[in-house]
Amino acid sequence: MKRFAALYRAIDETNRTSEKVAAIAAYLREAPAADAALAIAFLTGRRPKRLISRPQLKRWATEAAGLPTWLFESCYEAVGDLAETIANVLPPPQQPEGGARSLAEWVGERLLPLATLDEEAQRQALLDSWNALAPQERFVWNKLLTGSFRVGVSQELVVRALSEVGGLPVSTVSHRLMGAWEPTPAFYARLLAPEDEGAEVSRPYPFCLAYPLETPPEALGPLADWHAEWKWDGIRAQAIRRAGQTFLWSRGEDLVTERFPEITARIDRLPEGTVLDGEILAWREDRPLPFLELQKRIGRKSLTPKILADVPATLIAYDLLELGGKDLRSLPFLERRKALTALIRSLDDPGLRLSPEVDAPDWETLATRRESAREQGVEGLMLKARDSAYLVGRRKGAWWKWKIEPLRVDAVLIYAQRGSGRRASLYTDYTFGIWRGEELVPFAKAYSGLTDAEIREVDRFIRQNTLEKFGPVSTVRPQLVMELAFEGIQPSKRHKSGVAVRFPRIARLRPDKTPEDADSLETVLALLGSAP
Repeated sequence: MKRFAALYRAIDETNRTSEKVAAIAAYLREAPAADAALAIAFLTGRRPKRLISRPQLKRWATEAAGLPTWLFESCYEAVGDLAETIANVLPPPQQPEGGARSLAEWVGERLLPLATLDEEAQRQALLDSWNALAPQERFVWNKLLTGSFRVGVSQELVVRALSEVGGLPVSTVSHRLMGAWEPTPAFYARLLAPEDEGAEVSRPYPFCLAYPLETPPEALGPLADWHAEWKWDGIRAQAIRRAGQTFLWSRGEDLVTERFPEITARIDRLPEGTVLDGEILAWREDRPLPFLELQKRIGRKSLTPKILADVPATLIAYDLLELGGKDLRSLPFLERRKALTALIRSLDDPGLRLSPEVDAPDWETLATRRESAREQGVEGLMLKARDSAYLVGRRKGAWWKWKIEPLRVDAVLIYAQRGSGRRASLYTDYTFGIWRGEELVPFAKAYSGLTDAEIREVDRFIRQNTLEKFGPVSTVRPQLVMELAFEGIQPSKRHKSGVAVRFPRIARLRPDKTPEDADSLETVLALLGSAP
């Protein structure tokens, strides 16, 4: 645990990617295989499930620290992170030698068994663990306990470190980390093996990702060198048919095969050794439904006949990664596209669609077609170099996303809450209202878009204009107007305003506007193309 806590600290204390990679590689070279496998899991976002509730952790830590509840809560409010607060308020450990035990021992013998203990046994187990760890080790242990283990490192950096340690190509390591795996010494050995001893049948490929277009599209050169298609607003997915089995993986590496039985049935018809890249969409009457409709499928524990009928799903295919068991990713996009087109047409299945090319004779005409994206129910255009290979991760130059301008409204700040981590002492979480008659109704929450200087300015305003508090939430005098940007809007019975927006963020402060200048519900409903 001491070694893993030192790794966490080394990663957290630098912004240089080279230093993060070096720290991870050094850890992997020194750690036992069981520890290395767990570290890889935690660093790539495979956090353990929280086994003890936050109220229990707070209560037991308050008692162990000998603090009144109000003082612990004040400390928590100032720090903003429960794991760090507990690590700071506890008395010094009496038996700190526990940090010398391996990460695998702490996880296997202390963390996972908590699920089988009664409440009193859990409390005693936590007290024993806190008493055996130094403060930095306690902090990391608490992160694991709360299920909130995060540190400033991406999966790409973990892959680079593994590539250095194993002397393997980055693409090989990325592929081996995809799909379902357990953090065991055997997995770690396979991960660094010189030869891949047979890929897992279900294993997807690392996704090729696009960059936002940063220049006028004409700067990309002749349009003839580029393939344009709609940018769909669904769930990025890979459909796999291998060894008589079907798998549907989301980009988040969730196996969603059972969530979309109508798509699974169609993948069953694919030839053996086929992998498609595409988008899962809610689809009706030959057009996509809003993403919020698709969320109704995602959030269900069970799929009833009604939800299947109300939100039918389809797969839009836009790339062919494997055919007949052969990896096609190194082929030019144009060749993969031709093979994909022939495959989809041979199946002649309306539930398995080919993402259509958006034709245009020149960039100007293509820009005009892009302006109709919102009417098509899409987010804009994708531009893919016709000679591009299917790369691992996000690489500039091959694929670009050319999104339409977001929708915008002016709204009034009405509630605020402090952030977490490094922003725990600042108000950074905002709720905005729009006018419904003479009343401001909550419309959207937003957390991003302001500079550090603007955040401090807004924080000062909130502190000077707080009307009342409800727990961590402050009601703010409705005076500050901000422009919000968002990608989509949809009617919603769950929201007081009657609408829900997708990906809201703060576009800019509007000191030139008064609260009375903010938009009304009627204005927002007009964005839906419907009357209030």
